[in-house]
Amino acid sequence: MTITGIAAIGAGLAAIGAGVGIGKIGGSAMEAMARQPEMHGKIQSSALILAAFVEAVALFGVVASLIV
Repeated sequence: MTITGIAAIGAGLAAIGAGVGIGKIGGSAMEAMARQPEMHGKIQSSALILAAFVEAVALFGVVASLIV
């Protein structure tokens, strides 16, 4: 396997990890909003910020694997 193939696998794993992470954030946020509807706004904004952080880390992983 060449270094290009390994880089492609790394980029794919970073994208899959981001998808799983954002799905987990969304699911947990929905569960929290169902338990405490009055906290809807605060939970939603926190989940959005966390999803942005997960996307940023995934993008960093994709770029780092493609640079190699």
